[in-house]
Amino acid sequence: KISTAPTLAPQQQQKDGGGPQRIMVYSCNHDTEGEVTLQMPHGKKLDHMGIQVKFFGRIDMAGAHEGRPHYDFISLSKELLPPGSLFDTRTIPFNFRGVEKIHESYHGRNVSVKYFVRVEVQRQWLPPITQEHEVLVQIPGVEPSVNEPIKMEVGIEDCLHIEFEYEKRCYHLHDVICGKINFLLVRIKIKHMELAVIRRETSGEGVALTAAMASAGGGTTGAKSDMQNIVTETQTLLKYEIMDGAPVKGELIPVRLYLRGIPADVTPTYHAENNRFAVRYFLNLVLVDEEDRRYFKQQEIILWRNELG
Repeated sequence: KISTAPTLAPQQQQKDGGGPQRIMVYSCNHDTEGEVTLQMPHGKKLDHMGIQVKFFGRIDMAGAHEGRPHYDFISLSKELLPPGSLFDTRTIPFNFRGVEKIHESYHGRNVSVKYFVRVEVQRQWLPPITQEHEVLVQIPGVEPSVNEPIKMEVGIEDCLHIEFEYEKRCYHLHDVICGKINFLLVRIKIKHMELAVIRRETSGEGVALTAAMASAGGGTTGAKSDMQNIVTETQTLLKYEIMDGAPVKGELIPVRLYLRGIPADVTPTYHAENNRFAVRYFLNLVLVDEEDRRYFKQQEIILWRNELG
């Protein structure tokens, strides 16, 4: 049994194939500490070749990528007990001090970043007995120094012209997105309008190079080959209707969206983490006319963490 010392209240996180699991939350500066309990049934004995506790930080891309399924950016080991025998229950404390945790915990569609403690009981001629326990790591960020409003005009020539504005581009994870939509020209029959929050996860070796090439509009043959190894997964986190019925010229529609109310696990924006994955967020504005034709406009927003939890 492994237990870790919490620095915040435990979170409930759904574990694959089972019920909720209690996982402790750490900041990037906290030491990972806890205790290991080794239990033996009464009257039983276990001969072992040593017991170790290990701490890993791992980027796992086994879901959609062949070849190297994961990359360990932290791999530490400490001895709990030398070779010997176990006769009864023992509880042994452990502490991994001063370990730099450079990435946040993240569980996506094709990539995950996780920190976990593993205990291994080595046995002669037999596979080791192991148990793992995950801990969540969160890294508070700094508010961007430049946070200008988003203002755009979109439309269809002589049919539709709308102007939308959001108060800013960067939001912390508990923020409220406020804005407004102004209809300057309406000559098509709009049935309703909806706003969605979209997460786009890009994973694969060379994510940073691929992003740079895409923004530059070209690249070398090697860079284009890297793009073939990139997997992009788009997920709609929240979608809600902000207007029902046909608008008229000059109508102003307010927008207010609470990020804390999104049921999915919203994370900060990640820019080419370890050159292996990136996570970006978009606001997707969709208008649907009476013939069910859809007109949409996406705008990227930047999310950052202002506090733990």
